[in-house]
Amino acid sequence: MAISERPEQKPQQKPQQKPQQKQKSPLPPPRDDSAVRAWLFVREAFTAGTWRRVAYALLAFPLGVLCVPLALLGAPTGRWRRGLVRRLLGRELSGSSRSSRGLAHATAAVPLNLLVLAVTVYGWSLVPMNLGWPLRSAGSDYSDAWGGPTFAGAWAFHAIVGGFGFLLLMPWLGRALAAVQLRLAAALLS
Repeated sequence: MAISERPEQKPQQKPQQKPQQKQKSPLPPPRDDSAVRAWLFVREAFTAGTWRRVAYALLAFPLGVLCVPLALLGAPTGRWRRGLVRRLLGRELSGSSRSSRGLAHATAAVPLNLLVLAVTVYGWSLVPMNLGWPLRSAGSDYSDAWGGPTFAGAWAFHAIVGGFGFLLLMPWLGRALAAVQLRLAAALLS
């Protein structure tokens, strides 16, 4: 048998590569801002805006009831209501000083303000009531209580769900209710 001769093969030369430069991506990598969002959610109960909205919810109903007869007598109730909105909700409402707008807002807003007052008082009262649960149920049987049958379990359940839960929920509920009140005020007082 004959051995066939192969022509010598030259090793293939690799083309010279330029040193690679870092290519910049057109968009920065996405940031994980979930911790920031969680912090903004938790701290809302401790901001001045939350407590101004609570003050507005507490004052809007009694002032509205007071404004109905005063508007009928010609008092500038629209200006008073715009001042309350500006001071506590931070929104400037431009409008005339006609007393008919003040009367329209006072009569239309009374049912809404009563609902907002009831929800605000009840919701915010649940926070200390549940954090101080042992004070209101001292000496009772804990086997039926939520989180029972032990005292520690019942207190932990009431404090976490009722106390801290409503402490986190009420600022956001108050923000939504204040937005509805603000829309009504903007529609009737501007």
